[in-house]
Amino acid sequence: MQTERVTYLTSAEQKAQLEAFAKARGESVGNVLREAATRYIAQPPELAGDEEAALDLLLDELEAAIPKWNAKFDSMEKSLDHAHKAVRDALARVEATK
Repeated sequence: MQTERVTYLTSAEQKAQLEAFAKARGESVGNVLREAATRYIAQPPELAGDEEAALDLLLDELEAAIPKWNAKFDSMEKSLDHAHKAVRDALARVEATK
């Protein structure tokens, strides 16, 4: 593969983030940028807006679901606390008869 150099300007913060990201993946910054550019170019233009709309819908669903999940977790925690207490009480009764 013959390569050519492309130069672009970015902020120091973004450059540091990019370098950290590449390092965490064990890749070069150049490879990360090549991959990102390839994916971006391959994406059909009409899907770019659809992707944002889909993410917005997903966010709405998550925002609606999270309070329900929290309520379920609270209910499960209460059930587990009740079960733990029942087991502790039963074990205490067994120990008392010894």
